[in-house]
Amino acid sequence: MSITPESVEALLKSEDFGDRLRAVNQLRQLEPATAFSLIQTAIADGNPRVRYAAVSQLSSLGQQNVALAEQILRDRLHDEETDVQAAAADSIGALKLTNAYEDLQALYNNSSEWLVRFSIVAALGELGDHRAFELLEDALNSDNELLQTAAIGSLGELGDERAIDLLTPFAGNPDWQIRYRLAQAFSGFKGDRAQAVLTQLAQDSVEQVAQEAQSHLA
Repeated sequence: MSITPESVEALLKSEDFGDRLRAVNQLRQLEPATAFSLIQTAIADGNPRVRYAAVSQLSSLGQQNVALAEQILRDRLHDEETDVQAAAADSIGALKLTNAYEDLQALYNNSSEWLVRFSIVAALGELGDHRAFELLEDALNSDNELLQTAAIGSLGELGDERAIDLLTPFAGNPDWQIRYRLAQAFSGFKGDRAQAVLTQLAQDSVEQVAQEAQSHLA
């Protein structure tokens, strides 16, 4: 049976949440403008799994109407479900919706959910807004290593040279995955200080770290 806008719309109206979830996945096979129109029904669905799947797809479909996508995603940052909030943050970053920065900042400061905070920190690198520097510095000082790792990556993407002094001590971190992420992050910085850290990491005892650092040395 072929997938058409009509068949997907019918599934979206089904009482079975499994049908509705299947419909969201089938939206990928429709023309983007049509999919964007239909996905708005799923974003308001009563089932959090359906909402999560729909909000996640806005990372690509949102280009069809950026202003409306921004409005929807800023609203979903206040969803009652943690996963949906996290997906909204991810999509905001992917679409580079810098107008939503203050919404992300407020949610980061007010949420106790590590997944939400992690998604916000990871999204801020893609967002590319230098207002995020202090928030990322806070995340870097977290006791949560996943949050630290995300902050390292986002500071690298942001490319703000103030981060070099903050990140340099992590070259001696006992977790090789953090050192690996650091090697990736330092590819976003120029100058002698950044090269010195990459040179140190290029001699790391873990091969993956050393190879990653070597690939970024000037």
